[in-house]
Amino acid sequence: MEFFHTLENLLQIPNPQDKIVSTKAFIERYRAGDIAFERSITPKVFNSPSYSNFLIIKKATELPKRRQLKSTKDKAYLLHSIAHIEYSAIDLALDHAYRFTDMPKAFYDDWIAVAEEEIAHFLMCEEILKRYGYRYGEFEVHSFLFDISMKNLTLIDRMAVVPRYLEAAGLDANPLIIRRLQNYKDEMAKEMIEALDIILRDEVDHVRKGDKWFKWACQREGIDSSKYLDIVSKTLPRAKDKKAYINVEARKKAGFSCDEIKRLGDVECSE
Repeated sequence: MEFFHTLENLLQIPNPQDKIVSTKAFIERYRAGDIAFERSITPKVFNSPSYSNFLIIKKATELPKRRQLKSTKDKAYLLHSIAHIEYSAIDLALDHAYRFTDMPKAFYDDWIAVAEEEIAHFLMCEEILKRYGYRYGEFEVHSFLFDISMKNLTLIDRMAVVPRYLEAAGLDANPLIIRRLQNYKDEMAKEMIEALDIILRDEVDHVRKGDKWFKWACQREGIDSSKYLDIVSKTLPRAKDKKAYINVEARKKAGFSCDEIKRLGDVECSE
């Protein structure tokens, strides 16, 4: 089994169940050392996400905003959104490993491990959805994460924009979602909070891996890693806008300096 060609095939599997079964089998063989790294490959730029034939995709601005979480359907819609982020993150991690050839093996080890944890997150969310009468694919979604990833095809840009900016934003959003859910005492809200606690714990490590390889790439290219926000703002011009809430401790654990954190939001931070 060849590493990059197998990843290319995995990235294009449209059915979630098939993708997860095949990816788990690949990870098992990778860990057993039963995978060969090809000498050269030209990675594809994909025109659409793997789920484009399975999910109804809308622009993020066109999706409904549910202010309340009183009903089961409201919670299911929120959980479906989280599940979709986790499912998208499986492809993101696989694409990191697929797209950047001639990297240290530790790079591939890291992103294969992340893909495995994103699978666990997705399945956890999917199981809660099923318990309350819903399924993945029942609500409309956006493809923002995929679209942005295909615009950032250099290692520095990809690590800066995807794990270190977009996924790091999840470290800030997660506690806010938990606080909203804590206003509801039903069993579904409790299960969602437990799932979000697990996701937050693991996502700190995922962002830390992005931080490690961003700084590694900057050092290799002779680029000042403190220019992080300048790099991100080429793709996301509003990246330099101050955020209303920053999860300071989570971001510090994920590799952010206090100087960076203070530039992201008006917060107190000490090394």
